[in-house]
Amino acid sequence: MAVELLLSFLLCIFSFFFIFFFFPTGSSKSEKSISTHLPKSYPIIGSSFAINENFDRLVQWTSDILQKRPSATFVLHRPMGHRQIFTGNPSNVRHILKTHFHHYQKGPFTRHTLFDFLGNGIFNSDGNTWKFQRQVASHEFSNKSLRKFVETVVDTELSERLIPILSAAAANRTVLDLQDILQRFAFDNICKIAFGYDPEYLLPSLPPAPFAEAFEESVRIISKRFNCSFPVIWKIKKFFLIGSERRLEKSMSQVRDFAMNIVKEKKEELKQKSSLESIDLLSRFLISGVSDETFVTDIVISFILAGRDTTSAALTWFFWLISKNPHVEAQILQEIQEKSDVPIFEEVKDMVYTHASLCETMRLYPPVPVDSKIAISDDVLPTGTSLKKGTRVTYHPYAMGRLEALWGPDWADFKPERWLQDGDGVNNKRSFVGRDPYTYPVFQAGPRVCLGKEMAFLQMKRVVSGVVKRFKVVPATEDGLEPVFIAYLTNKMKGGFPVRIEERSA
Repeated sequence: MAVELLLSFLLCIFSFFFIFFFFPTGSSKSEKSISTHLPKSYPIIGSSFAINENFDRLVQWTSDILQKRPSATFVLHRPMGHRQIFTGNPSNVRHILKTHFHHYQKGPFTRHTLFDFLGNGIFNSDGNTWKFQRQVASHEFSNKSLRKFVETVVDTELSERLIPILSAAAANRTVLDLQDILQRFAFDNICKIAFGYDPEYLLPSLPPAPFAEAFEESVRIISKRFNCSFPVIWKIKKFFLIGSERRLEKSMSQVRDFAMNIVKEKKEELKQKSSLESIDLLSRFLISGVSDETFVTDIVISFILAGRDTTSAALTWFFWLISKNPHVEAQILQEIQEKSDVPIFEEVKDMVYTHASLCETMRLYPPVPVDSKIAISDDVLPTGTSLKKGTRVTYHPYAMGRLEALWGPDWADFKPERWLQDGDGVNNKRSFVGRDPYTYPVFQAGPRVCLGKEMAFLQMKRVVSGVVKRFKVVPATEDGLEPVFIAYLTNKMKGGFPVRIEERSA
């Protein structure tokens, strides 16, 4: 602790020294009217004061700046001359994720910063390591697998665990943290479908979840590493094993032990059986000849992150938004009731208004609010921003969902209708009209587009259908009090989402 305080004190002295002896590196008078909202940058320390001042709301802060920029792009000056480019411009996003895909990678900075958490998993790798994982994983996300996922895993978890818990809460008039419930639900699901393992986190007793707590702690610390103004601080703390880095080592030890036990159990299962009735994601990797347990453990952790935190985040915000927009909830309920006699797979596939509502939720609250790449060569973005090799480029789905130029003056409204098109005179049935993935990069785009996109929608629509048909979710907070959006690698509601559950009348 003493070393931590000493480092912080020295950095403060260092920063103030440069403020008093150097002038801010602001814009010229001719540019002043355009750039006054940009954070001031100083020699050596860049915009570290503004970054630190907004550290707990970096996503909202950078979004506010992008909303004021004509090109929806700006440069953030980090210490020691490093530049980070933020963009919400679709042409830039297309450039980064598709047309110049090979020029923008995870890069050494990202891999090194996230390595203690994600290792060489699919979300922290480039080149052949990424290609191999992508190729093996793609087999698991086939249409057959999706149907199985919805009809067996999700429905079993829904009918035997989630619905009974909500029903009991309604009967007993108890308050639930719906964010926690949905995270448990999603965690059980991803473990079952991807690893053939049931952690039983969504039992009626809501058992203690030491793994989930360790996972959350690891995500928080790794995210703060990534946004730190002076990366040398976390590196020194890691070297001396103090403060947050000590906590990270402890939490990641729990996470890795959990993941590695899953791997070992699956390897033993494969040894004992000449053939398996179904091949899950983990089995595919092991059958493909991967023998390095550390590498397979990295893969397991990556898919837990993807499967647990993204769908649960989207559903948490969805239930809050429909509670504040009863006219939307009414239309969703009507659609669900109309589909009640249709087979499960067809039911959720054709729920266009529910689909639109989920898309609208993720426009406003994308599960992954920002994502970064590193330029591996000098380049110029379509909007004219030049960048050098090694520059971090961050595209910003959270900001893009709030740009008037993309969504119109009513962008702040929760309006599923913006995704729908009325039918013609012959067929009055509304149809869903998606946006191109570079305007709406919630599932990324290009070669790294999310493999689990369809699986996520099927899971979410099945949950919505099962829950909304039977229950009304009522926030257990003061009227007018909005939840606080916080962002780590994925987004969360700060402090959870306390709700009361009400049974709908037959």
